[in-house]
Amino acid sequence: MTDHVAFEFSNLSGRPPGRVLGLVARVVPGVRAVQAQVEPYAAAWREHNLSALDGTGPLWVALGDSMTQGIGAGSHDRGWVGQLAARMPGWRVVNLGISGGRVRDVLDRQLPALDSLGVLPDLLTLLIGNNDMVNPKLRPHLGTDLPELLRRVPPGTVVGNQPGTYAAALEVNRMIDDAVAERALVLADLRDPRTRHWGGRLAADHFHPNERGYAGIADVFDDAVRRRPRPRTQ
Repeated sequence: MTDHVAFEFSNLSGRPPGRVLGLVARVVPGVRAVQAQVEPYAAAWREHNLSALDGTGPLWVALGDSMTQGIGAGSHDRGWVGQLAARMPGWRVVNLGISGGRVRDVLDRQLPALDSLGVLPDLLTLLIGNNDMVNPKLRPHLGTDLPELLRRVPPGTVVGNQPGTYAAALEVNRMIDDAVAERALVLADLRDPRTRHWGGRLAADHFHPNERGYAGIADVFDDAVRRRPRPRTQ
């Protein structure tokens, strides 16, 4: 493990909560409890990542936001990434997701951290866009930032879309569907019934999934990972 890689990982700190979320967290215990997970989960993944890179075995790198970190689950490794990793014995997982992550963060921070590894992962997953969609100031940039990101990830990347049916989600899904068709990306389709209905599957903040919710996401990604083309043997 080089000092350069460790430095790139140290720069993957989450975005601080916005003013409104900060105020809500002061008065709503459920929101406060989930927000309290952000720093310890990030620290746990940083430690895990460094250990994984010192190991051997096929490498999976996960890009994304707080859902990729597992915020809302009972522990950092009980989000969808951790639950899916438990089904993939022998694989090393490097989780570059950050709380509050936006499409621009993947472009400007997570892809450079990926490049710093110096190896092409055997599996790359991407789940991003929700924070951009819910912010009126960021939403207009999705039309340029998301296609750029989908052009920059390599073919075979497993990309999750959005389960929502409102206009911004439909537009994000259209861009993802186009990229999947054009670039041989693999779709983890969260419009699946397993991830469309969230009763009893949300954490105490009523925004992030709980472990049941993450289990459904893990199921959808598991199916997509199994469908992806395998590299040709030399």
